[in-house]
Amino acid sequence: MNTSEQSTDRLDEQFARRLATFIADEVADADESIEPDTDLLVTGLVDSLGVVMIVDWLERELAIAIDPGDVVLEHFQSVEAMLAYLRTR
Repeated sequence: MNTSEQSTDRLDEQFARRLATFIADEVADADESIEPDTDLLVTGLVDSLGVVMIVDWLERELAIAIDPGDVVLEHFQSVEAMLAYLRTR
């Protein structure tokens, strides 16, 4: 793994922690930390309004626009899924 890949991995991990913290504190009001692979939708931690809040946060944090057509279960089911989606942009 080269230096730029290592830096990107660290940024991904740091961003994943920030995203999970935002979801736990502001969206889900979860008592426990949210793991990258926690299924946010099936567990009921996040509902449709929560997804809207997450999309808004991502757009502000990353200075991007997320197409409404991309707001689908497979992209927002977990923090891992969100990161995978964001890497494709």
